[in-house]
Amino acid sequence: MKKVIAIIGNQQKNNTYRAVCEFEAQLRTFGEIEVEYIFLKDYRLEFCRGCKVCFNKGEEYCPLRDDRDVLIEKLEHADGVIMAAPNYAFHVPAAMKNLLDRLAYVFHRPQFFGKTYTPIVNQGIHGGNAIRKYLSSMGENFGFQVTRGCVLQTMEPVPTAAAQKNAVRIRKAAARFYKGLMRPAPPAPTLFRLLMFRLSRTSIQHMLDERSKDFRHYQANGWFEAAYYYPVSLGPVKSLAGHLFDRIGKRMAKRA
Repeated sequence: MKKVIAIIGNQQKNNTYRAVCEFEAQLRTFGEIEVEYIFLKDYRLEFCRGCKVCFNKGEEYCPLRDDRDVLIEKLEHADGVIMAAPNYAFHVPAAMKNLLDRLAYVFHRPQFFGKTYTPIVNQGIHGGNAIRKYLSSMGENFGFQVTRGCVLQTMEPVPTAAAQKNAVRIRKAAARFYKGLMRPAPPAPTLFRLLMFRLSRTSIQHMLDERSKDFRHYQANGWFEAAYYYPVSLGPVKSLAGHLFDRIGKRMAKRA
């Protein structure tokens, strides 16, 4: 059975919570799924201090002692992640933004490969699509396989036509998410993701050394020699592009 966690970023069990409940109900029409609801308001998560210790020395040296590692463990043990948030001042709520800030080191050392991720955003009038794209980008940078989420119109009272559109959007998003969950292996990277990997690893290899957590992490995972973060067939075009990206990365490192 696949395990899914739904991270809910706001304080109240209102429209965002109800949207996730409907999403779960749709998921269960495709197969047996275990869903755990995680309300960030129930966890103690201090604000990031911007000290960069997690980047330079390692996340285990973070001076903050709170529930960050509890949440990381839940992410690590899940097959899929739903990030659900309302539109607060054209962004995610503070609790969810803080969680993403506290996980920023994962941008340098992605780790959630083989896990499926999707965002759910509810809004009053507009701005939700930008938030959905932001959350999708965060998921991709963390290593997740991201499926297209949904943006729901929930200004109260919700008109019947809007409620019907919301139901359709949730059903389609759930179908995409379930398909991603059932995928037997992580997909081949896009050219953009391949570019980001090759440039990152080349710059880390040529500009850092073993004093850096990033360098040690890449070295331990064999990423300095790998075609990508995980074993995957790139095909001739992407393989050629990868070699080109390596050359570009070396030139950039020399000029830095």
